Amino acid sequence: MKVVIANESHVKYAQLICDTIEESAKVRGTGIAQRTPEYITKKIVNGNAVIAIHDDQFAGFCYIELWDNLKFVVNSGLIVHPDYRNQGLAKKIKQKILEHSKEKYPEAKIFGITTGLAVMKINYELGYQPVTFSELTTDEAFWNGCQTCKNYDILMRTNRKMCLCTGMLYDPKHEKNIKQHEYNSKVLSRLKKIKQALFLKKEKNK
Repeated sequence: MKVVIANESHVKYAQLICDTIEESAKVRGTGIAQRTPEYITKKIVNGNAVIAIHDDQFAGFCYIELWDNLKFVVNSGLIVHPDYRNQGLAKKIKQKILEHSKEKYPEAKIFGITTGLAVMKINYELGYQPVTFSELTTDEAFWNGCQTCKNYDILMRTNRKMCLCTGMLYDPKHEKNIKQHEYNSKVLSRLKKIKQALFLKKEKNK
């Protein structure tokens, strides 16, 4: 298994990457910001993506987005092909894209938003901390990218202060000051359930 910075030789996987992301979202029943093969291709060509390849077969992917004039970086679109799941590959990809982001954009804060507890765990182990949306980018283009997510109406109803996603931030300047605590999946799971109950209740009362 090779986890490398993507280059033009990997453009051939763009459509498969998009299809895998879309199918994964359907299976999990979660919201996701959809991306086109053209968008993925641009990330690959610009050197803003990491890809996992096994014997010339696509195994996993993640890309970088830039916001607020490089003040913020997002490691987005993390996906592992079904044939290669439950092997620890997601964390290897996240580790590689984090290292690449820190090297390429050393002054930027790195963040992500996700509903997946598995991704939250990986982020936490890599040094990310849960934060409110107010600590993330205010770039309109970033939040507009959520329009293809089925939970976009929740984001708008809360004036972009809260959604079913949890924001997690990695600040390189505070890297040495991060307090290391044992990851507690029950806490984040409970938070996720509370938000789901809150917003779904509002939907039913409409």
